[in-house]
Parts: sequence; structure tokens; C-alpha cells
Amino acid sequence: MNTFPACMRAKHALLAAMALSVGVLASGKAIAGGIILYEVGTEDVGLAAAGYAARAQDATTVLTNPAGMVRLDGTQVQLGTQLLYSNLKFSNSGASSLALGNNGSGNIVGNNGWFPGGGLFISYSVSPDLKLGLAATSTFGSVLDYNDNWAGRYYVQQATLIGASLLPSIAFRVTDKLSLGASVNAMYGYLKNETGINNIFGADGKLSMSDGTWGWGGNLGLMYEATPGTRFGLTYSSRVKLDFEPQARFSGTGPLLTALLDARGLNRTTVDLGITVPQQVMGSVFHTVNDRLALLGNVGWQQWSKFGDVEVGLADINNPTSVTTKLDFKDTWHVAVGAQYQISEPWRLNFGIAYDSAFQSGNVSPILPTNQGWRFGVGGQNQVDKTFGWGLAAEYIYGGTGDVNKQAPLPVVLGGRGNLVGSYDNIGILYMSANFNWKF
Repeated sequence: MNTFPACMRAKHALLAAMALSVGVLASGKAIAGGIILYEVGTEDVGLAAAGYAARAQDATTVLTNPAGMVRLDGTQVQLGTQLLYSNLKFSNSGASSLALGNNGSGNIVGNNGWFPGGGLFISYSVSPDLKLGLAATSTFGSVLDYNDNWAGRYYVQQATLIGASLLPSIAFRVTDKLSLGASVNAMYGYLKNETGINNIFGADGKLSMSDGTWGWGGNLGLMYEATPGTRFGLTYSSRVKLDFEPQARFSGTGPLLTALLDARGLNRTTVDLGITVPQQVMGSVFHTVNDRLALLGNVGWQQWSKFGDVEVGLADINNPTSVTTKLDFKDTWHVAVGAQYQISEPWRLNFGIAYDSAFQSGNVSPILPTNQGWRFGVGGQNQVDKTFGWGLAAEYIYGGTGDVNKQAPLPVVLGGRGNLVGSYDNIGILYMSANFNWKF
């Protein structure tokens, strides 16, 4: 009697997730501790990701720790949805080169500060000890869109870097206490970059690059249930190489610069912009204090020193030798604590606080105006019946101030980028999410 409606609900969830994936690919922005997201529209938003690798209460464990699927019965589907807002802007300190002007950056994230996101997660029981799963989401990326004539246009105008993943997964129970899991990470990466070119006289030119490529990696998970109310999770996510090789396309450059670019083979040349999505390790704990209260925590590490991102543009139009500039990053650490409180039979409250360390030393780059940050999350889950539940959550990430101090070898009037000095004040992003869970 209920088979057909259940199938239709699952089909509708899949179609909605596919629509959300388009939104994720179009725009995504992470703040703090690099540009890897913990937030994909799930219950973890309200926990500030506390217990990320040990919670295993729904199908999102396919992403966070595949070994946790052994705790799920039957077929479970979760659809995560979220809306993000950031008022991130650049403030010119007055010490920038006068020739760059005083035009502001505007709200540089997404569509005037807003954009959607989410993911789809499915867990299937082959047997009580063997589970299969699939996750489709984007956990990595950044999208920036500055005003056309902002002061830093020769460093970056638009910058999009997105990684969207499909994660087929498997888990099996080794003993009553130990389970293991693994996922293949098939990541599609998309890169687009536009930078202003200083023509000295007249309107600016433009350097544009875009490319898409596939990268492959893997996730490993372990879960150990010391007691029925206490479990530990450990996950490892490998590096994913995205070998972007876009063409450098110049437009609107004057005749002399165009001839020089052509003579040196820079116009429409293939540029190596390959990046490495960092490997990471996360250890988590989930401990039940009593029938109502549970405590959660994390410790994590991400290898941003191997990221390899670059700035794009021309430092000197009189002697254009390269269109890229290397940026150096450092590894980051993550810690989180959180709690769940069962108010009543259907309602559970979530709370969480987390900290991610800085991945840029000192000043930040306008192509990645983010660094360290604090996460503060709160949310609630409602289990309507045995087959359906839903939840709402919100999280705010505060990143403090990111100072910018770009000193150019040549002034603007001689064909250089100019000095860009200022800051991104009160860096922050707000996540508002809703999740929907089905059990069949």
C-alpha cells in the first residue's frame, strides 16, 4: 500500500537535490580554515560540525564518516538545503595607490551576498553488517564577484573555484564494537577567473580564464563504539588533484600590449593552474550523558600548505613574462564542542561552537579574503514519525578582520598593478538550513 508513495517521495527528493546541485555549482563560499565546507544543509549546521565523524544519526554519515552507516537500518535518505548570506566587502585604507581610485568592492560573495546550497545522502542496508551509500554535494569552493572599477581590479575581478563530489560508499561491521567504511570521491572542479589589465590610457583590458576537470580521491572511516552510549569516529580524506589548464584570453588591450603578448606567446597560451584539494583527518566523539543529554566534539587537521592556488594577472605590462603569482598557505587545525538535548519525544535541540585556525600568514589575498574563524551553531530536529523527520538550523561564522597589503613593483602610471592596502572588516557568513529525512 505504501510502496508507491515512498518511491515517489524519494524521486522528488532526488530531483530537488539535482536542482540544488546546480545552485551549488553556480556559487559557493566558505569562510575560515581554508575553503572546505562542513555546512551542506544538514543537522551538522546547528552543531557547528561537532561530532562530525561520530554522530552517525542519519544518512549524512555517508559523507562525514562512511563507517557510521552500520548504525542505520533499512534505506535512509536525507535532503539538505541551505541559504547563505555574507556582507563581505573591501575597505580601502587610503594607503592604496591614488590612481586605483576609491571605488568600493560591493558585496563580493554570490548574488549580492546570497546563494543556495545543499546535498543528497542515501544509505542502503544490504544486511545488518554491510551497508552501501551515495552522497552528492559540494564541500569545497569559493565564488567572488567584485565591482567593475574597484581598487583591486588588477589583482582580481571575478574568481570562481568549485568542487562538486559524488561519493559512492561502503561500510561493514568488523566486530560488535568496530566498523570500517570507505568512499570514492569523484570531484568535478570548475574554475573561472577574470582580472583587469592596466592599459595606462583608456579603459581597462581583461584577462579571462575558465576550465573544468575531474579529480579523484578517497575517504576512509573508522567507528568504535566503546559502550552503547559512547562512540569514537576517525576519518581520513585524501588529496584530490584538479589539473586545471585554461587558456589565458586577453581582451580590450591596446595595440602595443596586444602585440607584445602575442610575441611572447602569452595570449591564448595554456596556463597550469592545477590545485590540490587538501587531505584532512578528523577525530570525533559522541557521548550520551543521560536519556536527554549527549556531548559531542572534534579535533581535525587540513593540509593547506599543498593547496597551490595562485593569483592571476600582469604585474608589469611593459615586460609581461607570467600571468600567475604563487601564494603560500599553511596547514590548519579544527576543534569543536557541541551538545544535543532531547526536549521531548519528537524534539531535539542542537548547539555547537568550533574554531578553525588561519591558513594565510599575516595579510590575506583579495582572491581568498578569508582566514581563521569561529563557528556558532544552533538547531532543532523533529521526528514526526518512524519514517519521516525534519530539522532547522542556523550557524554564524566570524572571521574577524583580514588585512590586505599588496605592494606592486611598478606604479599604476607606469603599467603596474599599484599598491592595494585595506581590509575586509568583520568577516562573517550566516547559514540558514533545513533538512528532511526519510526511512524506508
